[in-house]
Amino acid sequence: MFVAAVFAILITMALAIARAVAGPTVYDRILAVNMFGTKTVLLIAVGGFAVGRPDFLDLALVYALINFVGVLAVLKFVRYRDLGSAGPAREPGAVD
Repeated sequence: MFVAAVFAILITMALAIARAVAGPTVYDRILAVNMFGTKTVLLIAVGGFAVGRPDFLDLALVYALINFVGVLAVLKFVRYRDLGSAGPAREPGAVD
């Protein structure tokens, strides 16, 4: 059962890489890289349980947090072209 799960995850990871390469916009590519990171978390978790090391789940959770923060940083950089800016000045009560 673990072999089938690992095989399915690897197929979806390959599809995510194909989407990242072929994506027409930068947001499609970022979404594909985020999906690849999520599938990597699943692969680490399933692989850990397959070899009898459920403590790999801790590593998978850390990788998920790094993936999440990394994607947010890339999205901020793409939008503002700077990681240190707070964004454009907005009036109080303004809605994006």
